[in-house]
Amino acid sequence: MALKVIFFVAGVVLTLQVITTFAAPNFIPSEQSKLDDWIDHNMRAYEKDKTDLSETVINNKFTLDKVLTAAEHAVKVMKVSQDGKGDFKTITDAVKSIPSGNTGRVIVWISGGVYREHIMVDRSKPFVTFYGDEANVPVITFDGTAEKFGTWNSATVAVESDYFVAANIAFVNSSPMPKGKLNGEQAVALRISGDKAAFHNCKFIGFQDTLCDDKGRHFFRDCYIEGTVDFIFGNGQTLYLNTTIRSVAKLTGVITAQGRDKVSEGSGFTFVHCKIIADGDTYLGRAWKDMPRVIFAYTYMGTHINVNGWSNGMWPIQAEGNNNKDVFYGEYKCMGPGASTSGRVKYAKILTDEQIKPFMSMTFIQGNKWLIQPPNLKR
Repeated sequence: MALKVIFFVAGVVLTLQVITTFAAPNFIPSEQSKLDDWIDHNMRAYEKDKTDLSETVINNKFTLDKVLTAAEHAVKVMKVSQDGKGDFKTITDAVKSIPSGNTGRVIVWISGGVYREHIMVDRSKPFVTFYGDEANVPVITFDGTAEKFGTWNSATVAVESDYFVAANIAFVNSSPMPKGKLNGEQAVALRISGDKAAFHNCKFIGFQDTLCDDKGRHFFRDCYIEGTVDFIFGNGQTLYLNTTIRSVAKLTGVITAQGRDKVSEGSGFTFVHCKIIADGDTYLGRAWKDMPRVIFAYTYMGTHINVNGWSNGMWPIQAEGNNNKDVFYGEYKCMGPGASTSGRVKYAKILTDEQIKPFMSMTFIQGNKWLIQPPNLKR
């Protein structure tokens, strides 16, 4: 059962869906057809004033973060449109208008079009949402490279604040495909360094280092990520669901470079019900730091996935049996021509039903305390 709560903000009808039934199983279902229902039932909507919600909702005793609950009571919508019919013509100006220390949800509603901007959402501006039209997805693009800006600051969009949400947005780094130099060709489309961030139906397009999943707890749903080498990298603690991953490397590609330093860290990338497409020989990942953790479960792996699965080409893992006892590369019930585990490196883990459990629920990212449905904006 779902209860719809409707706000009228600046002439906009904003509908948020409050989920009132929590009967879904705790673990991600093995059937992909059941995934949407599972996600919906595991997203906790914020607690509204008791005078506005039914007794059913009140009795569920939502446990969302208090600051998030308060922020979702104070929603502001601003429109960005290049034709001058919105509040701002650029996303940059819209973000600049948000005051430091912001405590209410600010939805930056972005009209379709290509926005060539280099955007930073700094840590003083939490509770920001970038919202695009699913039928006319806005594209944010810039051509920053590590050679000019450094890897971190090359990001077309960098988010350092907490509780960020993006829906129906394409993040693009338009720098040309690297020519194989050792340094300077990294080019990030998005860097997410804030905690408790969610991305719905977004695209991340680049070549080397496309998506910097830097740090914090993150959630990606129904997304598309494209690149060549290390194009999902960082030390985030992240759940990727129903996401298409495409390696466009013509020779050798590497999907992940996860950066866990210590076994005690909770970080790691978990990909569930995803799809991997590769144009050339592609590895699932390689170590950036000493103790990376990456898991693929129920994921379709197309042709061109290297039979070894995982590369030891980066410095922490120089050879089989050398300094790899704390590397956690896991696979669980994947399918497709690239999913055969018979030739995997010795340090790859073919996970059992018991071993996969910690990575197969919202508790991996503590999502029940901060994940809510993205807004549904209508005129």
